Amino acid sequence: MHSQWRQAGASNNAILVAHCDGRVDPERLRAALGRFLDACPWPAARLRRTRPWGALHWAAAPRAALTPPPVRHRTVARESEIHPLLEAELNAAIDPHRQSPLRLLVIDAPSPSGRVASVIVVTWCHALMDPRGGQSFLAALARLDASANGAPPASNVAACVTAPHRRPLRERGRLARRSLDYMRTLAPVPPVSPGAGVASPGPVRFLAQTFVERDTGEPRRETREISWRLAVVGEAMAGLWARRGLPDVPFLLPISVDLRLKGEDTPTFGNMLAFHFARFRPSDTRDLPALARALRRQMADAERDGQIDANAVAMEFLKYRPLSRVAAALPWGAGGDSFSFNCADVGGFPALEACFGHRIVNAYHVPCVLPRPGIGVFFNRCAGQDNVVVCWVEGAVTADEAAQVRDVVGEAMGWTARS
Repeated sequence: MHSQWRQAGASNNAILVAHCDGRVDPERLRAALGRFLDACPWPAARLRRTRPWGALHWAAAPRAALTPPPVRHRTVARESEIHPLLEAELNAAIDPHRQSPLRLLVIDAPSPSGRVASVIVVTWCHALMDPRGGQSFLAALARLDASANGAPPASNVAACVTAPHRRPLRERGRLARRSLDYMRTLAPVPPVSPGAGVASPGPVRFLAQTFVERDTGEPRRETREISWRLAVVGEAMAGLWARRGLPDVPFLLPISVDLRLKGEDTPTFGNMLAFHFARFRPSDTRDLPALARALRRQMADAERDGQIDANAVAMEFLKYRPLSRVAAALPWGAGGDSFSFNCADVGGFPALEACFGHRIVNAYHVPCVLPRPGIGVFFNRCAGQDNVVVCWVEGAVTADEAAQVRDVVGEAMGWTARS
């Protein structure tokens, strides 16, 4: 859908930011990437559509002709100089038809202890893989670096990609039509977003804040559930809607559902996501426990009715559809607002014994958001800490508004910000 904003230069990048407790040698990263490419070419592939109605697919040259993704190295004098580099990575759009869909960056900066510590940044075109895939990719490179045997066994490489479809085409087509029928009726009242009316959207910006749970003496297990977190983000957005004078029409937003088996990190490449579409009004956020229960029921109903499965199949068929045909199927998106805002919980970052000789002390994801809706809130957990990332598009949302959303989320979750 970023092709709608080609003239504005909207990026479809996502980045994984991993803070290490020491200096990482970029040559070790290059060597591990080379060994990875010996067995799996997709980080150096190109996105192709051989015919106007052909499927979008990744195509890779033979190993001898592959151009490895770039691995760059920067050194900064102060820790505060890291964030502008991360935003630059986010906005330097990758053209996956002409460039490698992935690149790596190592940033060296002095840490509070006085030692030089590195930040590893993995940047990719979102069509290549989802956030869990980004985590798996970095973990695979770290394992290759630590291995004395070079390339991983073939069985591990095979697990990098999705398995072939097991359902016959006729059954998949029936499920895709069911999803399309559902999508057509999803929003009788079209949603609104902060990005409406922005003629010249600016770059994507973000705030990343690390939180720790307050010791209240009582465990709050419900805060781990996406239904509660979505309700909390809804409360923050309701405040933004009220300040903007936006109407109390239902929020509509896609909530990603990871199709991997629980506990599995593979496959790496391909977006292993289905979507549930949450609906609730800004006024519903006045009672967060009741809203969280209602959102939990929505998700349970969608799972029981097979809607999430149908949506996953329909996403595969979208590879054959030009954008104009997709837009025509969604009458509620005719005004330009497909969704109200974005929200996702990536979950926990995998524990690594070592990452290029050092320990990862924190890691988080930052995806680009479209000019409409113009804002998104994303959660993840690493090393016993919770991260909240607020992304926004300049012109749609201000930095002060994004900071207010972050603060409301942290307070409602019962968390304390770490400096």
